[in-house]
Amino acid sequence: MNHWTPEDIADQTGRTALITGANGGIGLETARALARRGARVILAGRSRTRLDRAVEAVRAASPEARTHTLLLDLSDLSSVREAATRIAETETVDLLFNNAGVMNLPERRTTRDGLEMTVGINHLGHFAFNAQVWPAVRRSSAPRVVTVSAVAARWPMGRLDDLMSEKSYRAMGAYAKSKRANIVYTLELARRTAGSPVEALVVHPGSAMTGLQQHGDSALSRAVTSVAARLLMGSAEGAAWPSLYAATSPDVRSGRFIGPAGRDQTSGTPKPAKLPAGADDPVEGRRLWAASEQLTGVPFDLEAGAAV
Repeated sequence: MNHWTPEDIADQTGRTALITGANGGIGLETARALARRGARVILAGRSRTRLDRAVEAVRAASPEARTHTLLLDLSDLSSVREAATRIAETETVDLLFNNAGVMNLPERRTTRDGLEMTVGINHLGHFAFNAQVWPAVRRSSAPRVVTVSAVAARWPMGRLDDLMSEKSYRAMGAYAKSKRANIVYTLELARRTAGSPVEALVVHPGSAMTGLQQHGDSALSRAVTSVAARLLMGSAEGAAWPSLYAATSPDVRSGRFIGPAGRDQTSGTPKPAKLPAGADDPVEGRRLWAASEQLTGVPFDLEAGAAV
């Protein structure tokens, strides 16, 4: 494929993008790029102060940018429901980015609803939000749902058989599970929306310092991460390229996994990436979908949208 950069994004005037975790890192860079191309951008996050700062950053680059903010705490299903209700009742969402995430929590923690925190935020919070905001997605004539996974989805410790890490907990194991769940969910969404205008895509951003790495469990691990960042990791701006490509390129198709094409898949032009073994298994997809509905208590009806 030809070299692709955000400069290749077509005019997005008339389209609305909703980005979770938009107050920093990949989410903020995604918002900046789409605003420059004329999209109306809804920046979602749990901190009003950080969201306001993110809006200032977007408008500094694009003074005419049309931006809105949405308070959304993915670790609290009541916050998810409240935020989704606001959007579902009034908005049309053309581009939905499941971008927010946490990693490397040193001890097993639970969300307000008793879900393991990493999977609870990275997958289940997004699942519940998508289900309840779906009426706004269905109003779009050409909607795309882009979910941000990671290369960690390929790790053997990412198996989904102990989704809530109740038998044992490892910080990066929980992260790998959440990132595999992102892929399995997206491919199941693509299967369930086949034949409709919806396109569901999943991406991995390569390696970049985006704020996720702040949860290291020791001073040594944080120091090692800092050194690795200088030697190996790219920028958050470059890490946003796969998300932007998946959301705007006419060459992508629903169900694709997109990542950077550079050395070790850490940066570079976005291209189709190799799926983790078994991630496209429809049986695993149906099982995860059912478990997600059960754990969140939120049914995901793709025809009617969830009750809000």
